[in-house]
Amino acid sequence: MRALTFWAIRFGPRSAKTKLGRFFMNFSPAVSNKASKEICRVMRGWHIHRCNGESLEELSRFCNPILRGWINYYGRYYRSALYRIFNILNRSLMRWAMRKYKRFKFHKRRATNWLRSIAKRQPDTFAHWQIGIKP
Repeated sequence: MRALTFWAIRFGPRSAKTKLGRFFMNFSPAVSNKASKEICRVMRGWHIHRCNGESLEELSRFCNPILRGWINYYGRYYRSALYRIFNILNRSLMRWAMRKYKRFKFHKRRATNWLRSIAKRQPDTFAHWQIGIKP
């Protein structure tokens, strides 16, 4: 089977699971490689890790409209293809926490655990946390 890309959506063979738990090959749509690279490039261009003067709520107000658009467009059919992409944003948020708060400087695990606790308490903060892509 060959893959087909149309409007940044890649239709290709993917493994799927039946209701009975058996796996089979399915021809389903997901975000294309080119679109995922572009999304990652845009997110890296935000330089979230350098926004020390802004709070987490201000960052979420900036990011959420764009994230919701990507989730609604690319996550319509094969949402798990977005996990790898949005983990880059979670890493940027972890680096932001390490620069903003002295107690997390040089402590990636502490910063990640802090973000994870916020994601559990307030899952509405970021749009990608709402669909389950948490730090």
